[in-house]
Amino acid sequence: MAEKDIKSGDTKNEVVLNDDQIICSLTNQIKKSTEKELTLQHMISMMIEEYGFSAGDLDRDFNVSFEDDEKKRKQKVDLAVFEEGKPHSADTLIRFIVIAKDSKVKTDDTKAGVTATLENILSYTDCEFGCWTNGIDMQFQHSLEDDFGQVTCEDLSDWPAKGQTLEELEEAGERAPQRTPANESLVRTFKRCHNYLYGNEGRKKDAFWELLNLIFCKLYDEKRRFIDAKNRVSYRRRFWVGVKEMNTPEGQAAVTERIKSLFEELKTDDLYKDVFDGNERISISDAGVTYIASELAKYSFLNATVDIKGTAYETIVSNTLKQEAGQFFTPRNIVKCMVEMLDPGPDTRVLDPACGSGGFLVGALDHVRRKIARNLYPELDDVRLDAKLNTPEVDQMVSDYAGRMIFGFDFDPDLRKASRMNMVMAGDGHANIFNINSLDYPDGQLPDVPLVAPAVAKSIETSYDHDFPFETAMDNARGKFDMIFTNPPFGAKVEVAQAIAAKYQLSRFGGSAPEVLFIEACHEFLKPGGKMAIVLPDSILGNPNMESVRKWILENFKLLASVDLPVETFLPQVGVQASLLFLQKKTAKERLVPLEKEDYDVFMAIVDKVGKDRRGVPIYKRDEDGAEMLFDHDHRWISISADGREQLCSRHERIKHLDDDLPDVAKAYREFLSGTSKEKP
Repeated sequence: MAEKDIKSGDTKNEVVLNDDQIICSLTNQIKKSTEKELTLQHMISMMIEEYGFSAGDLDRDFNVSFEDDEKKRKQKVDLAVFEEGKPHSADTLIRFIVIAKDSKVKTDDTKAGVTATLENILSYTDCEFGCWTNGIDMQFQHSLEDDFGQVTCEDLSDWPAKGQTLEELEEAGERAPQRTPANESLVRTFKRCHNYLYGNEGRKKDAFWELLNLIFCKLYDEKRRFIDAKNRVSYRRRFWVGVKEMNTPEGQAAVTERIKSLFEELKTDDLYKDVFDGNERISISDAGVTYIASELAKYSFLNATVDIKGTAYETIVSNTLKQEAGQFFTPRNIVKCMVEMLDPGPDTRVLDPACGSGGFLVGALDHVRRKIARNLYPELDDVRLDAKLNTPEVDQMVSDYAGRMIFGFDFDPDLRKASRMNMVMAGDGHANIFNINSLDYPDGQLPDVPLVAPAVAKSIETSYDHDFPFETAMDNARGKFDMIFTNPPFGAKVEVAQAIAAKYQLSRFGGSAPEVLFIEACHEFLKPGGKMAIVLPDSILGNPNMESVRKWILENFKLLASVDLPVETFLPQVGVQASLLFLQKKTAKERLVPLEKEDYDVFMAIVDKVGKDRRGVPIYKRDEDGAEMLFDHDHRWISISADGREQLCSRHERIKHLDDDLPDVAKAYREFLSGTSKEKP
């Protein structure tokens, strides 16, 4: 296919793409969207945003010329990095990357593996650093020349950033700067680690938990730096791997000793002791610990956005707990839309009574984090504000909010643990995730039932609403929450015990269907005037047999908004036609007003597109002829150099936009509330 150049100065959107095309972020040329091309685009972003190389010093599809046994040869590399500002030639090549055709190609492939593709260039040119990847696996190599001119190649856990030598990277050790992950870096890293445990350590049943233990070590190591600094104690990182430590049994043993001692410490630390049972241990090999640690240690988890961490976390959870339990995630764009529409703030006590792995809780916490940061730094633009989202000042306020005001309930103990871990990655708030059956509360035999009411009472003691006239006693968590976000379990496969269902008025109309009972349970958990956003199957809203359920809802709630979703929303996990319902619990006075005399506006919207098709494949905005459109975008980010200095960077791109109506719905709802909307959707 002939390549077409897209001029970066063009501000029109007349350029369109076929479904199998993308724009190269380095050259602005149209390329075929293959697995290899997508990996190449990711590597371009990594080299620029994480390693600090300038786009002008990169070249794709570059032919390297060299002499092999007095024969002139050429080898094409997929991405080349050259000395700053120098002409692009083999003489100025300082890094190169070879990308396999797809993830099926193995590292030891005799024709397309690491040795076959890196060794010649490393041996016969002055370039010392090569990288091989198949999109999942990634391997760095360095060439060494002895006194007799013989060249050997050694593995590295990483290669130096711009302006950094290998010697400086080695000497840095525990002081080596941690990078902020670019786009998909953390997702790919988590997948890489999970695959390693699954394939190389034989951990087919517990790879997820082994990886989470090491992720927690990483998080704890980063948090200890701030905690000890506050106490004026010097803390030395333990979760780090020297660039060559992985190459010897002695090095691997040293890494394992550091990290296992860290894990034993964190299990008893006040921060996380309630996350673990106490008998957990890291049981993979020294080589496995070193490999996973070397992958995770490169990045600062605290500086990564909640969205990036959440996506990475859900990637590995979705392949384990969720599939085993027959459950599925609420898509992140649905979570974001629901949270933005109800707009929780630093005084909002939030609950998800069916929290699963914590998606809504993390979404609410991230929303409040941004509000806190904006209040602290009102003068900053969005890019600089993002860089402040994880400062010690913001972190402290977010942790305090989460510890007092974020609550989650789930009857699955594994999901409770997964949710707690997800919340720790998002900024804490894990202490109020409880293993209870929300439909059975305040009764039930699950272990955390007695812990819920005291935690809620403690929250109220230190909150704005400590003098609120609650309708329930303080020894009961019901009637105490400002907002609920939830996607309750529904369907014929989910059974509720008859003894539990009989406690609810709605059981007379909806039987023991959990999606119906959860509406009433949420009503009971909200305080008067409290709001909730809930995912419900359309059968409740449209089935004639559910008319009594709808009447009960209108008698007990004010209907704030209703958003119809397309069937693609939850596919490919499950095919269900659902809607988002936004409700506000009526006060005792409001309940006295007959339904026929109520008069208020309700926001209603129909969503046609959710950014993906029935197979889960992303779909993008198209022109009238059905071709994907490109939009100008100035990508801006904060780069941290090898010496720790921050620099605002940017580059112009032509990108596709997901065809997703949900952000527009959230915006329209805000305009509806403010009275600025011209017409109702």
